[in-house]
Amino acid sequence: MAFQEFAAPLAGGLLIGAAASGLLLFNGRVAGVSGMLRSLFTTRGGQSLERAVFLIGLVLGAWLYASLSGQVPVARAHFPSWLLMLAGVFTGLGTGVARGCTSGHGVCGLARFSVRSLVAVAVFLGVAMLTTYLVRHWWGIY
Repeated sequence: MAFQEFAAPLAGGLLIGAAASGLLLFNGRVAGVSGMLRSLFTTRGGQSLERAVFLIGLVLGAWLYASLSGQVPVARAHFPSWLLMLAGVFTGLGTGVARGCTSGHGVCGLARFSVRSLVAVAVFLGVAMLTTYLVRHWWGIY
């Protein structure tokens, strides 16, 4: 495997870790993206601005990477659009049930040795593996 193949994911992981650590260290907040997004619509106050800036930074970071590298990621080139939208809906519902997403539970919760986050990540991964198996082997969608 060439260095270029894992350099971008490695850099991305380091940046996510640094951003999550910085947010916790300097603001005492966990970087749960789904919670931040939900709170923009449900809470009022001074923290809404910081959450909005954090979320905008996520989008601008992806845009900057695509602009500088010339590589625009393709979600799933051969997947039907309806299936991708359905996956997004189920992901949103799942983050609501779990009271957090992979960034909140997987990055921040596991780093804090949270048992609740460990259970949530195990469920996330189990459902992801089962879904991948069903979509590929039962329904034949690649």
